[in-house]
Amino acid sequence: MKYDAGFLGCGNMGGALARAAAHAVAPGRIALCDTDTKKAEALALEIGGTVTDAADMIRDTAVLFLAVKPQGMKAALEPLRAALAARADSLLLVTMAAGLTVADIRELSGFDGKIIRIMPNTPVGVGAGTILYALGEGVGEEDEKIFLSLLSHAGLADRIPEEKIDAAGALSGCGPAFVYLFCEALADGAVACGVPRDKAMRYAANTVLGAAKTILDTGRHPGELKDAVCSPGGTTIEGVRLLEERAFRAAATDAVIAAYEKTAKLKK
Repeated sequence: MKYDAGFLGCGNMGGALARAAAHAVAPGRIALCDTDTKKAEALALEIGGTVTDAADMIRDTAVLFLAVKPQGMKAALEPLRAALAARADSLLLVTMAAGLTVADIRELSGFDGKIIRIMPNTPVGVGAGTILYALGEGVGEEDEKIFLSLLSHAGLADRIPEEKIDAAGALSGCGPAFVYLFCEALADGAVACGVPRDKAMRYAANTVLGAAKTILDTGRHPGELKDAVCSPGGTTIEGVRLLEERAFRAAATDAVIAAYEKTAKLKK
């Protein structure tokens, strides 16, 4: 194949994955296509990719990533049905549209070949993402290895049953936005106390990074780690008390549930 990977759609998520994949392949082995040609050209210049049209990409690519929003998937795939059908025996198709199952993509595309469904998050662009994935019928061990190799610089890739991917994606896919909001709020608090904005943002981000690394590296429960920081009658427990009073825990839980429920609505 002329290209190791192709990306139909070069928006935030498609672009982030393309940047990660570019670290895993030789220069010029990434194909890019977007309705906004300037966006595709800018990304190609950044990562050493090649801009092409959708039909040529399908013909010349080993692994095709559909980086199209769910509401636009039908319109994007309809004119490509014949090209996709012609590659049913050799193309690996990867879809990341929230709420659209492997079966949905088969119906919309007419593609009867191998499909992997993924739910990535935007930190893949800096090599620290989370990519949930489910294998469609016929996807073999070698296909999975090729797929994982392309995303080896993107972060954590974890296989999950397809029926769980929407629920898990409400956490990992939407979670970065919740964490950014939390970091901003922490920094605002520090600024209100007199800390310069640039330092406050750096301290907030590194605090979240360090806390997350502690959970992952130690395997200890977050509640246990929280208790270890809270001295009796100290400053931290006073802040925790206020967060509990303002329903911080419930708000975070409900945010994930709301995102999941919205995903369910996108299916209809």
